[in-house]
Amino acid sequence: MEQEIIKSYSKLSELNVSRETFSDFENYISMIMEKNEKINLISNKYSKKNDIIQRHILDSAQIIDIVDFNSNTTTDIGSGSGMPGIIIAILLKNLKKDIKVKLYEKSYHKSHFLKQVSKKLNLKTEVIQKNIFEEKKIETGTIMSRAFKPMPIVLDLVNENFYNFSNIIFFMGKSGKEIFKNTLRDWDLEYSEKKSLTNNESFLINVKKIKKKIKNN
Repeated sequence: MEQEIIKSYSKLSELNVSRETFSDFENYISMIMEKNEKINLISNKYSKKNDIIQRHILDSAQIIDIVDFNSNTTTDIGSGSGMPGIIIAILLKNLKKDIKVKLYEKSYHKSHFLKQVSKKLNLKTEVIQKNIFEEKKIETGTIMSRAFKPMPIVLDLVNENFYNFSNIIFFMGKSGKEIFKNTLRDWDLEYSEKKSLTNNESFLINVKKIKKKIKNN
């Protein structure tokens, strides 16, 4: 059975993931499936265990190599059920990195769930039950944005509400190329792209610097 579990996460083989981490993933998935029967954490269409592994766990975990390990915090700006924030916190624990993952989630029920998971898995997180758009002068290392808001809205948020950050990681779907192309009309970005580990039509954008273009009337 243990080999079957490890095989499910085979795409993470390069990350040198420990058995304890697989165990944390398995416990987290069980908690999601149990809670999803009471509140809508994830779509019922993809709520089976293998779907959660492929669509959520692996998809979230693939960004660990572009998270800034030199900062003492990283921030998930719309955590929901904890993807990618909880996944990254599990991996940081595995890597023995002393980095706190800040999880912004304005829903009481989802915030409560994130606290339960963090406590059970002994994760270094801070669950912040607030609307991040109302927070000012935020300082962090990596900012993670997955299935939160459209890219231009996130860039405006970071530009106006964050005092300092290292990089922003965007998860882009099959319509991402067009969205990104349109975004570049209004923003000068220093960035790199990375193909998604889980979907041929998806990709990641790692943004290091942002500057809003001044439009001439």
